[in-house]
Amino acid sequence: MNKALGIDIGGTKISCALINTQGEIISEVEKFKTPKTSKEIEQKLKEIISKYEQDVDFTAIATAGAVNNENNKITGSTANLPAGYKDIDFMTLGNKKIFIENDANCACWAEYKKGASFGYKNSIMLTLGTGVGGGIIINSKLLKGSTGAAGEMHFPLSRASRRLCTCNSYDCYEIYASGNGLKKTGEEIFEDKNITTYDIIEKAKNNDKKALRALEIWQEDIARGMLGLQNIFDTECFVLSGSMEQFVDVKKVEEYINNKTVTSKTKVFHAKAGNMAGMIGAVLLGYDTIL
Repeated sequence: MNKALGIDIGGTKISCALINTQGEIISEVEKFKTPKTSKEIEQKLKEIISKYEQDVDFTAIATAGAVNNENNKITGSTANLPAGYKDIDFMTLGNKKIFIENDANCACWAEYKKGASFGYKNSIMLTLGTGVGGGIIINSKLLKGSTGAAGEMHFPLSRASRRLCTCNSYDCYEIYASGNGLKKTGEEIFEDKNITTYDIIEKAKNNDKKALRALEIWQEDIARGMLGLQNIFDTECFVLSGSMEQFVDVKKVEEYINNKTVTSKTKVFHAKAGNMAGMIGAVLLGYDTIL
């Protein structure tokens, strides 16, 4: 058949479409509001898969949360999905093969196969949104780690202040490099707990000095974490994706890393695979893994 059903499960919506072996979406993209309970999510997935599976080779699911190395079970869920979500038995949702993988890993694979990091055997993708997601490719293979949880961007990055991260640790990279990180930096500079990320961006557009300084510090925090990753993985390139990546000056970040790294120079790109990168990557990774 040379096509698969791609599904992307997020905290607010579930998207699905038919995708071919080249990573091209060949049907209408359907979107549904993510149900509030794990039972309802399970039922919605069964409905989607039942509708399409007779016409596809398999179903590929990109999901929030860590996924095991067998790509058949979620081992750690996230706060934006309901209790019990990780206990869903994905392998029983349909009659054909079902492949699941972490959404950031899937997007990373989509960038590697047909996006900004195409042609590079070693790359790291960072998804900058409310939090920070990540995917790492080494020698053309997705780094999964011993349990499948590799690529979580929760490592210390302190500026002598203490910020509580979503993982309940203090001063993680995520709480500095995310959209929430920009907000907290803005709170410090403006001395205003009510300022929003949107406020900072809008003020920066009007050349507000404090807002511009907040953006400068935020981007330096992003670059500092990337420098650490570069020194560990010696990657050929980084790809920045997510709702906040558009506000990052990739050339300045690239220059910062290359001026300070103890390994080789790297490149920094904006993502190119698009908003459906998660489900596209899930399908392409599924074809590379199970067929």
